[in-house]
Amino acid sequence: MTTTKQIRVMIVDDHAIVRDGLQLVLEQAGDMTVVGQAFDGEEALQVAQEVQPDVVVMDLIMPNKDGVAACSEIMQALPKTRVLVLTASTADDAIMNALAAGATGYLQKYSGRDDLLTAVRDAAAGRSRIPVDMVRKALESVRDAPSRSDQQSPDVLTARERDVLRLFAQGNSYAEVAGIIGNSPITVRNTIYRIEQKLGVTTKQEIVVWAVRHGLLDDDAEED
Repeated sequence: MTTTKQIRVMIVDDHAIVRDGLQLVLEQAGDMTVVGQAFDGEEALQVAQEVQPDVVVMDLIMPNKDGVAACSEIMQALPKTRVLVLTASTADDAIMNALAAGATGYLQKYSGRDDLLTAVRDAAAGRSRIPVDMVRKALESVRDAPSRSDQQSPDVLTARERDVLRLFAQGNSYAEVAGIIGNSPITVRNTIYRIEQKLGVTTKQEIVVWAVRHGLLDDDAEED
C-alpha cells in the first residue's frame, strides 16, 4: 500500500480566525498537514526554522514585520521552503510585493477552496502561481514611474545576470530560477543582490521594472 507524502504547511496571518479556517480547509484535503502557525513576520521566521515546512501560506500585511520581509528571511534561512503569498488586496502593487518577496505563488483571499489547495500543491511542487500576464499588467502601472535604475544600460549586466533577472521578472521564485539555470537558490539570491548593486537600487520592484523597460520580457510577449 502506497502512502501519499503529506505536504507540510505553515500558516502566517495576524488573525487567529483566518489561521484556524485555513488550517481546517488544508487538513480536510487529505494530503496536507499544518505543522505550525505564526501571528506576524517576526514569529514566522522563528516557527519556520523550528518546523521546516514545505510551504508557508503567508499574509502580506501584518504588524511588526510584513510578509515581504518575512518571506525574504525565510527563503534565506530555508531555501527549499516555498512561500505562497495570500493577500486581500486586488491592487497591482500586491503582485509587485509578491515578486519582491520572491514568493513561489500569489493568491487573493477571496479565492475559493479549490484554488487554495491547487496553489499549495503547485507551490510544494515548485510550480509558479504568478502568471506572466499578471506580472506584465502590474508592471504597466509602474512602467512610467521614475526609477534610479533608468540611466543603466543592459550592458551593465552579464549575460547570466540578464538571464537570471528575466526569469525572476517572469514571476519565478529563487528556487525555480535555480532549477532552470542549474544553480542553487542561494546563488540566485546573490545574483539578484549583485544586480541591485549594479543598477544602484534597493528593491526587487525596481529591478523588475528595469527588466521590462529594457526589453528582457519582450521575447516572452511574442511567444504568448
